[in-house]
Amino acid sequence: MSWPNKLGPGLITGAADDDPSGIATYSQAGAQFGYNMLWTVVLTLPLMVAIQVISAKIGRVSGHGLATNIHKHYPGWLLYGIVGLLLIANTVNIAADVAAMGDALKLLIGGPAHWYAFGFGLLSLTLQIMIPYTSYVRVLKWLTLALFAYVGIVFVVHIPWHLVLIKTFFPHVTWNADYITVVVALFGTTISPYLFFWQASQEVEEQLAKPDAKPIIDAPDQAESNFYRIKVDTIIGMAFSNIVAFFIVLTTAVTLNLHGITDIQTSAQAASALRPIAGEFAFFLFATGIIGTGLLAIPVLAGSAAYAMAGALQWKNSLALKPAMAKRFYGIIAIATLIGVAFCFTPIDPMKALFWSAVINGVISVPIMVVMMLMASRTDIMGQFVISKRLRLVGWLCTSVMAVAVIGMFCTL
Repeated sequence: MSWPNKLGPGLITGAADDDPSGIATYSQAGAQFGYNMLWTVVLTLPLMVAIQVISAKIGRVSGHGLATNIHKHYPGWLLYGIVGLLLIANTVNIAADVAAMGDALKLLIGGPAHWYAFGFGLLSLTLQIMIPYTSYVRVLKWLTLALFAYVGIVFVVHIPWHLVLIKTFFPHVTWNADYITVVVALFGTTISPYLFFWQASQEVEEQLAKPDAKPIIDAPDQAESNFYRIKVDTIIGMAFSNIVAFFIVLTTAVTLNLHGITDIQTSAQAASALRPIAGEFAFFLFATGIIGTGLLAIPVLAGSAAYAMAGALQWKNSLALKPAMAKRFYGIIAIATLIGVAFCFTPIDPMKALFWSAVINGVISVPIMVVMMLMASRTDIMGQFVISKRLRLVGWLCTSVMAVAVIGMFCTL
C-alpha cells in the first residue's frame, strides 16, 4: 500500500482538530502567555495519538462506531446523555467555525460576514450530501494542505529558535486562574470527543468501501496490515495537527505577545492583528487558512454528530450511502449544519457559546474516554485484539490528564 493510501481517517481527524475555533484558542494562548504555552502542544501529542489509535482500533476490529458499541454494551442513560451533549457541543462549534470563516473572508475582500458564513455552511452541506464518500475523502485530504499556511508564516517573521526551544521544554508556569484556564482550553481543544467518534466511524467506512475487507474480529488475518496502517495514519495525522498548533502559538507569541496584544477572542481577530506587525503576506496566509480549515472541520463536526445519533438509535449510517438510503443520518448532518449557520443571524455571541461547548466537550470527554478504554480491553468487543498494556497505560494517562483538566476548569470558572 502506497503512503498516500495509508493516510485517511487519522490525517483528516488530526487536521480537523485545527479548526477556526481551535485556531482562536491557540492564538489566545500565544498572545496572552507567549512562549510559555508551547509545552502543552508537545505534551498532548503522545496522549492524542494513543486515544485516537484506540478509537480507530475499536471501529476497525468491531466493525461498528463508538455509539453503536456503547448502545450494545452499556446502559441507555449513559449513551443518550453523551450523544445529546455531543450534539449540542458540535452544533455550537459549527456556529463558531462558520462565523470565523465569514469574518475571515470579510477581512480579505470586504462584504457581509453573516452571508459569507451562510454560504460556507451551505457549501459544506452540499458537498457532504452530493459527493460520494470515496471522492469526498479525497477532497478532505486536499483540504488538509490549508494548514501549511500556518507553517509558512514562520518564514516571514523572525523566530529566536534558541529561546523557543528553552521555553518549550523549560517554561515559566504561572499557577493562576487565567493560566490554568488557557491550559484547560488547549487540552480540551486538542483532545475532543467528536474526534473519537469521527475516526472510529471512518475506520468502519474504510472497511465497508473495500469489498474484501471485514471487521478484524471476523477476519484476524487482516489485523497486521490494518493495525500498521492505523498506527502510521494516526501518528502522522496527530503530529501534523500538533505541529500546526505549535506554529500558531509560536506565530502569535512572537508577533502579538511581543507587541503587547494579549487579548485575542477569535481567529479572525488574530489574523487582523497580525497585519500591521507581520505584514500583508502573513495576514493573507492566516486568514485563508481559517477558511480552508473550516471547510475541513465542518464535515467532521456534523458527521461525527450524525454517526453518534444514528449509532445510538440504530439508524443506517454511512457517508457511502446515498441520502435516500439514509435519510435520518443525513438529516442530522443537515440540521446540525443549518442550526450552526442560523446562530450567526442571532444576537448570541458564537464565541461565548463556544466557551460553553468547550466546557461540555471537556466534561463529556472523560466518561467517553473511560468507556473507550473499557471497551478496548473487552474480549467480547475486541476478541483477541484487546489493546496492549503499553497502549492501555498511555490511554489511561490521557484520560487522567483530561479528568484533572476538567477539575481545573471547574475550579477556575
